[in-house]
Amino acid sequence: MFPEQIETDRLVLRRLSTENLSVREFYDICKPSPEMEEVTKYMPWKPHATMKPTQEFFEHREKLWDDGEEAAYFMVPKAGESGAGEFAGTATLHCDWEHRVGGLGTWLRKAYWGRGYSGERAAALMQLAFDRLDLEYVKVTHHTENEKSKRAIEKYIEAHGGQRDATLRNWLPYENHVSDQVYHSVSQSQWREAVDGRPKAAFTEVIDHAE
Repeated sequence: MFPEQIETDRLVLRRLSTENLSVREFYDICKPSPEMEEVTKYMPWKPHATMKPTQEFFEHREKLWDDGEEAAYFMVPKAGESGAGEFAGTATLHCDWEHRVGGLGTWLRKAYWGRGYSGERAAALMQLAFDRLDLEYVKVTHHTENEKSKRAIEKYIEAHGGQRDATLRNWLPYENHVSDQVYHSVSQSQWREAVDGRPKAAFTEVIDHAE
């Protein structure tokens, strides 16, 4: 159902699985550090104190993929980009089939902030949601205090014909509180009108790991 790999102008999105990235590699990125404390400040999760939550994270992602509920990728900048070939962050599309809505999620390592990668990733996953999966809407939310996400989301939502819809009060649980979230959405018809004539991302169905 989901492509194993997606290529955009500057990024490669590879399936987040133990065939493509080891638990140890992911833990070494997500373990406690000043950088990860900043990265996760507005996230509903915290740096992984041990490898156990990292292993559980991979197991959960792979089950959601196999069940057709979520496509999870990690992003790698292409040649010519600073940090080419390195892990830059994650990108997810969660599918609510009952309501025909796809939910976008992402986080980036601090070295990759400010490059427009969030918008490039969002464009590719909207293409997956609408062209491949025929979902009717794509949604994305952000913490009301997260100004960086706010600016990035407003930019790519507007570029794809969507809008801010609402502020959702006490919507997302964090460690010791429940946060308000700002909700944005794009419909399939809005997206098709906005991207008509634009280049599209390339989907790769199967990766031969024996090569």
